[in-house]
Amino acid sequence: MRRGVVGAGLVSLLSAVLLLPGVASAQAAAGGTAAACGPVGKGYARCFTQVLLNPGAWRGGHVAAGRSKPAPAATIAGYYPSDLQSAYGLASASSSDGSGVTVAIADAFNNPHLASDLATYRSTFGLPPCTQSSGCLTIVNQSGGTKLPRGNKGWGTEESLDLQMVSAICPNCKILLVEASSATFKNLGIAATYAAAHAPVVSNSYGGSEFSGETSYNGYYSAAGTTFVASAGDSGYGVEFPAAAPTVVSAGGTTLTKSSSTARGWTETVWSGSGSGCSAYEPNPGWQPVTSLCSSRTVADTSADANPNTGVAIYDSYGQPGWMVVGGTSVASPVIASVFALAGNDFGPSGAQQLYSSTASLYKVASGSNSSGCTDYLCNAADSLSSGYNGPTGNGTPDGISAF
Repeated sequence: MRRGVVGAGLVSLLSAVLLLPGVASAQAAAGGTAAACGPVGKGYARCFTQVLLNPGAWRGGHVAAGRSKPAPAATIAGYYPSDLQSAYGLASASSSDGSGVTVAIADAFNNPHLASDLATYRSTFGLPPCTQSSGCLTIVNQSGGTKLPRGNKGWGTEESLDLQMVSAICPNCKILLVEASSATFKNLGIAATYAAAHAPVVSNSYGGSEFSGETSYNGYYSAAGTTFVASAGDSGYGVEFPAAAPTVVSAGGTTLTKSSSTARGWTETVWSGSGSGCSAYEPNPGWQPVTSLCSSRTVADTSADANPNTGVAIYDSYGQPGWMVVGGTSVASPVIASVFALAGNDFGPSGAQQLYSSTASLYKVASGSNSSGCTDYLCNAADSLSSGYNGPTGNGTPDGISAF
């Protein structure tokens, strides 16, 4: 646990430094990153979006279909919907499934440009419109009302990312965004509870270091018929809440790379920023491995792309430049939530358990670590358990929808 606390503090410090004038430009030239949401105090969560300061430093690659449809997209850095669908075996499901299914997102604050920015993203990549007037997109406050909270540019980028990743994976899905009035765990929990009452899957791309009393918030993330997904964190080895809650599917992060040397066409390794570890407060849910290293809840359960250097393309004009490349486990959470939606998921609090009984239907990640010098499965994929499980990437990444 001490490694996780130190890592979290270091990332917060670096994020603050990267945002200083002059330093940011130097870091951008080198392909540096900055957290969209800065450090927070006790009782608060921060979003897990990481911005690649120089999109020209992006080192991913596109599938042929992504380069040619539509033509303007060829100049945009970051993975496109076609790339993510290819990497995770979702092209067919993304095209045909998800109609009428709602993916809910719980976030804090408001982004007044969300609807128009979503329209830009979807039209650029040839996705069908998803508007408020059609009923496809709904944005409410944490109680379901129409009086939305004040704006916040950092959380605004998070919201753009979340809506656009749902669009990328499940373009036929409806989207419900529930905006908490602040980033306290209580208000975000209230938002998540409202979301769960109106959707079969809820994405939560936020969190904070574990704390005494966190189990009192677990009830916000447990509802019959709804699966909750939460980001594992961006500070490397260490456990975050609510990802540690036993009723939540914890989404870790990978480095996703286009490759001509594999049949899949892609390779993945552990992203060094992905959160993982053994919870200090949450019990083992009964369906996770129990070892001498951890008899409690282990993070993560599954994973997806999160490294900002191999990040995704999003469009955010609320105090931002428009097209951006972003990463963080805030990418993984809505991606995983949307795969559950494609699969018609209705598991409720046992959603994560399904992943442990379908491990053969996931891409295994067998290399990379999120802690220097670590040689155990809680932080090093090379030391995965016999089932292929490891902390940073869980049981693996999506290979179609069958595991979900």
